Amino acid sequence: MKTNTKTYFVLPLLLIGFIFAGTAQTRKRSTKTTTTTTRTVTKSTPNRVSSKKVVYKTPRKKVVSVRTVPNKRVVKYQGQDYYYANNRYYTSSRGRYIPIAPKIGFRISTLPTGHHRVRFNNHVYFNFGGIFYSEVGNEYEVVEPEVGTIVYELPDDYERVTIDGQTYYEYANILYEKVQVDGTRAYEVVGIIDM
Repeated sequence: MKTNTKTYFVLPLLLIGFIFAGTAQTRKRSTKTTTTTTRTVTKSTPNRVSSKKVVYKTPRKKVVSVRTVPNKRVVKYQGQDYYYANNRYYTSSRGRYIPIAPKIGFRISTLPTGHHRVRFNNHVYFNFGGIFYSEVGNEYEVVEPEVGTIVYELPDDYERVTIDGQTYYEYANILYEKVQVDGTRAYEVVGIIDM
């Protein structure tokens, strides 16, 4: 009886040992040493680009001016007067007003109606019509957004441009690239054009 018990006890242990040994050998045989070459493709984003490198795909637009700007507010910037009305900026030339994109540093006391709050890297921007504002005291200053900031729509009068063969979208000297965010089309800030 003792030999039968030993046989019944030792036999399963031997079987388990053979199974693990066979599996270990199988694993050894199945592992192959392969050498893989990884090729890294880096896409350079422009960050700051000289205006000389930018090629506009559409011809220059005709300058449209208006005779009067009702309820305008004067915005003084570097010794020159600009005008703000109807959520747009204007400059005066020969008795007429020409709409312009505001320069970095312009300040207004109230944000335009319909602005969007944009958060990126602990910064809060207010975006309206492609212009980014940051709160400074009791006013809102026009600022350059950080590279990587995402917006979901561009203003109607954006321009398509190419830089070194890559296509981008430009408005107010800010370069955007079309991206997908959670299945939705968006535009990421990839650079600023230095004038």
